[in-house]
Amino acid sequence: MIREINVSEITATIKEMCIQANHFLSPDMDKALKAATENEESPLGKKILNQLQENLKIAGEDMIPICQDTGMAVFFIEIGQDVHFTGGVLEDAINEGVRQGYTDGYLRKSVVKDPLIRENTKDNTPAVIHYSIVTGDKVKITFAPKGFGSENMSRVFMLKPADGIEGVKNAILTAVSDAGPNACPPMVVGVGVGGTFEKCAIMAKKALTRETGTHSDIEYVAELEKEMLEKINRLGIGPGGLGGSTTALAVNINTYPTHIAGLPVAVNICCHVNRHIVKEL
Repeated sequence: MIREINVSEITATIKEMCIQANHFLSPDMDKALKAATENEESPLGKKILNQLQENLKIAGEDMIPICQDTGMAVFFIEIGQDVHFTGGVLEDAINEGVRQGYTDGYLRKSVVKDPLIRENTKDNTPAVIHYSIVTGDKVKITFAPKGFGSENMSRVFMLKPADGIEGVKNAILTAVSDAGPNACPPMVVGVGVGGTFEKCAIMAKKALTRETGTHSDIEYVAELEKEMLEKINRLGIGPGGLGGSTTALAVNINTYPTHIAGLPVAVNICCHVNRHIVKEL
């Protein structure tokens, strides 16, 4: 049976998500920051982590953004194949929700109309939207506003199959080491392994939206996530890049089948303000 959803409901939901995600850190990230503060070995690192938590507290109480960079709006939209949208075009409705959310929420508008001419669109649109069709009659919306301090530190490595798992480990450590303090650590590291050039990048981005503290369902991947988190935290970059034992809060890895001749790896880094929120309609 087909379920109809008016796109005005999508717009209203997107508007709410834009405002909420930029003012409140998700519970999993809040929990991870608190745990990191307790476990941080460097006195300066612990002080910085306490300041980050104070920032979150002030943002929530005063309804001001967690970070001045309120990001480019990135969405993962899972659409049940039994859903029919009415009242307009879905993509227009999503962008209208972003426009309303960023305008009415007094969030910084950071999107330029052309990558070289650089004229600001003044409403943070258009969004970057990734669609997938799934079973059922629901729509699941995952919103992740992505700031570019950390986005600019992300990398894609087109490895050879012979590079194997050690090549993947080296790629992750290289990306994080090169990012250093520029990614506003403690960071969350999203990794995509497999697929094609663009597929691994999308997987790495989506990996950042996974609940912090959870691991891959694939046993060897889960072990790799734990190993890489430990190795990253031994780099000594630390909170704010000023040294310490907490450089990353999580390493989330997604994998996908790939070609016999390739081993693509993408590393998408997010700062400690790893904003993500999920709604289902």
